[in-house]
Amino acid sequence: MIKSGRLRLRRPSYGGRRESVLLSPVILTILIAGLAFATPREIAFSRLLPAAPALAAAMWPVLPTLFLGAFCLLVMIGLSLVYSDLGTPYTAAAIVAVTLAAAYASHLRLQREEMLFQVRLVADAAQQVLLRPLPRLIQDVEIESMYVAAQEQARIGGDFYEAADTPYGVRLLIGDVRGKGLPAVGAASAVINCFRENAYDQPDLRGIIHRLETSMARYSIGTPAPDQPEHFATALIAEIPYGGGQVRILNCGHPPPLLVRRGEICVLDSTLPSPPLNLATLLGDHYIVDTIDFDAGDQMLLYTDGVTETRDRDGVFFPLPDWMAQVGPAAPRELLDQLHLDLLHYSGGRLDDDIAALAVRCRKRPGPAALPAGG
Repeated sequence: MIKSGRLRLRRPSYGGRRESVLLSPVILTILIAGLAFATPREIAFSRLLPAAPALAAAMWPVLPTLFLGAFCLLVMIGLSLVYSDLGTPYTAAAIVAVTLAAAYASHLRLQREEMLFQVRLVADAAQQVLLRPLPRLIQDVEIESMYVAAQEQARIGGDFYEAADTPYGVRLLIGDVRGKGLPAVGAASAVINCFRENAYDQPDLRGIIHRLETSMARYSIGTPAPDQPEHFATALIAEIPYGGGQVRILNCGHPPPLLVRRGEICVLDSTLPSPPLNLATLLGDHYIVDTIDFDAGDQMLLYTDGVTETRDRDGVFFPLPDWMAQVGPAAPRELLDQLHLDLLHYSGGRLDDDIAALAVRCRKRPGPAALPAGG
């Protein structure tokens, strides 16, 4: 439905559909049995009964599958009492053989599902370490995060973010390691851990970037990828001093953040480009820190290129600045939730790249307390 000039999506409910799928072997059994009783014996619908336990193996445990096979066998015996010359021994033998094979297949499926469940638990634990939950409020800064893996089975990827409450203010990190698979996850972990250690000690953003550059270079040398001799990553560091008023940004080849101020959208492009991590030796280690006003009520969106490179059916990229202007004022959590839904809608329900985003808003500070009357 359309509300306030923007698309809002409702998540579909799959409860009834799931129950129908789970009951499909029973429905198939009843359908075959009904047709077998209601039609002439020459049609021999009863020969389809082995299909029911075969279907049950794909979704049921072992014992229910065996029980369904036994029920199909009883149905076949009942049909033989009504109709003669149905080839009951052959169909009954087929039901027994298919049921036993289906029970074994169900056993193997449950083993694989348990293994996949354990793998997902490990992946979830790794994600909690790599992308741990961020504090929703640091001093006067509201922070909300979003991470969406392109493949649900992957859970984690090369996109990363972090926030730190340091003596120099709130420091934010977001980035994207080029590449896929475990090497990209390892490189992202190296960058995040380095940021967590140095964000509290380095007084200048350039010092943090130099440390991240060194960490990425060491990881690239120590962990070469077969299809990628060197790792590199885009990264952006933002620093919001306590007391607000401004934000300092060092952008190393990362998509520029968006600033929302009094309903206006501003793309925060760098004054001069800084090289991505582990490319300083090729492009030079000249890092530029830009300072932008960031007052109470202002909001900033940091994101990875998975957002802006989402395509529709015609191959058109997602128009993030226009989308921000259309959404209008929104709380950080609401903004990210709406972004996720609209990206899924724009791409037709399939995202081809990992997505990470941070929504940051400077809270309005309370004014001075009013003096009591006559004070």
